[in-house]
Amino acid sequence: MMDLNTKLKTVCEHPVGRDVIRKILTTLGTDIRILDNPVTGNLTLKSLSKITGKVLDASFYDTFLRLLNSEKDRPADIPGEISHKWWKEAVFYQVYPRSFLDTNGDGTGDIKGIIRKLDYLKNLGVDALWLSPVYDSPNDDNGYDIRDYYKIMEEFGAMEDFDTLLAGLHERQMYLIMDLVVNHTSDEHPWFQEAVNNPDSPYHDYYFFRKGKAAPNNWTSFFGGSAWNYYEKNREWALHLFSGKQMDLNWDNPSVRKDIEQMIRWWLEKGVDGFRMDVINYISKEAGLPEGNEQIGKMMGFYGIEHYFYGPRLHEYLREIQKNAFAPYKAFSVGETPGIGMEMSRLLTADYRGELDMVFSFDHLETPGHTRFEDYRYDLNYLKAYYMDWMEHYGNRCWMSLFYENHDNPRMISKVNPAPAFREVLAKLLAVIQFTLKGTPFIYQGQELGAVNADFKDIGELRDVESLNLYTELLKTMEPGEAFKKVLAGTRDHARVMMDWEEAARQKRDRESVYYFYKKLIALRKRYPVLVYGDIRFTDKKKKNLFCYYRDDPNLSFYVECNLSGRIIKRPKRPAGYGGILSNYGFHDKNRMMAYEVCLYRRSV
Repeated sequence: MMDLNTKLKTVCEHPVGRDVIRKILTTLGTDIRILDNPVTGNLTLKSLSKITGKVLDASFYDTFLRLLNSEKDRPADIPGEISHKWWKEAVFYQVYPRSFLDTNGDGTGDIKGIIRKLDYLKNLGVDALWLSPVYDSPNDDNGYDIRDYYKIMEEFGAMEDFDTLLAGLHERQMYLIMDLVVNHTSDEHPWFQEAVNNPDSPYHDYYFFRKGKAAPNNWTSFFGGSAWNYYEKNREWALHLFSGKQMDLNWDNPSVRKDIEQMIRWWLEKGVDGFRMDVINYISKEAGLPEGNEQIGKMMGFYGIEHYFYGPRLHEYLREIQKNAFAPYKAFSVGETPGIGMEMSRLLTADYRGELDMVFSFDHLETPGHTRFEDYRYDLNYLKAYYMDWMEHYGNRCWMSLFYENHDNPRMISKVNPAPAFREVLAKLLAVIQFTLKGTPFIYQGQELGAVNADFKDIGELRDVESLNLYTELLKTMEPGEAFKKVLAGTRDHARVMMDWEEAARQKRDRESVYYFYKKLIALRKRYPVLVYGDIRFTDKKKKNLFCYYRDDPNLSFYVECNLSGRIIKRPKRPAGYGGILSNYGFHDKNRMMAYEVCLYRRSV
């Protein structure tokens, strides 16, 4: 059992320990590499508590120790070659259906629009399509509030359209993964309706209901306010970690898990190739749903998160669903896991544990000390540090997802540098990094065109429930213009505007466009397995604004050279025998690198 006298180096050997201490140090603006110092590593957790005393009180460390002592497993550094899987070699492309292509003029994208663009995706080099939810939904959270898992949302089309889409993908030797939203359902789902209308029904235990005059605990919703709805009829509260219409499922109930497994198998029987599992690390809540720690709540912005972000039965439930639903069909799984760091990810994704194939970890999307709803400039040096850490420590038995964008985040180019002059070179720089690191790249629609944030002028143009709720909350303390500016910095609607197909057509006519740059990179990754399975080694690790690394196998070597800044820097000495393959500026200068310049070189061994 760990306590305050446990040395930091021992704490950091623990999956929760390393990840939490990393978050603490980055929040305080401290370089995590101090943990590699033998002197620092021999300090105790009590010493850390004294250093952070002004920010984190004793109750935080009580909670931290509980998390440490509840996880008994450790990631194992088991040697071995990387196993070859189709999803490791694939390039994934996320489609947000309502904003991809509208074929009937109602202003909403549809499945027929996706079908119409399958050849576009195939020609780009895409291997697998990740489809955001198309299930029947009242659309409080754009389909992530599911009313019927077995039905297609009418505005997207019919099940026949879905079947045509699936067949079209398979005809092109492409894969389809769907969004699996099973932490919660819509409050309009028949299970919840039965639970509310008949408290004696078995479905009442499918959700978290609690009696009482006040909310059962201080947990807050990610979309603002309390995480509890009150139902006057039964004098009960019901839990919702997201919108008030997204009610959390009680995974401790075996019947819930059985029904979910049945639903998964139904889609896999249709031929679906796997699932992206929405906030899947939230499915296990701590027994009793205890009060959230005040210090953690203030630090994270959400109260109660320590009781479910890495719940006590998470591994058990994932192994169960893998064994009973995924494994019989050899289906692929990638988990969305907010708050999960590298060491916890190693437990979730190690190929010998039978839980998940990959996870989406989000620690790289904001630089330390910043949140999504801040108007700041993202420092790519943090991206360098993040990727080096994962590449050097994740191991061969786990596999990493590589992404910058999705339906929940603003466009990366706009976060780094919104100046139009840098749009194209930045898009190409980010693309090279994504396609030459070790892992599987996920493209979000429009990313291959260098998409940037939308030019919203007024709160009335936004549709995202999270953004609108935040705006209402901010109006309590600031003027409308200031509140809108804050919401604008991080609204999910930046990623949800309609795909610009006119721009896509223009770029397909321009051989120097971002589109063709992506197409070339994807082709290189497919042609040379070293860019998928090869070793990775970094150089110039401590040089600010310079990101350089090799991808090697016995027969071939690639060298990548990146300027992470918006200014001219000195070029490092070029390695002998490497010829230029791809650059966003051309191979123009032996001594200087232009702003956001990237060069890819190749050498036969």
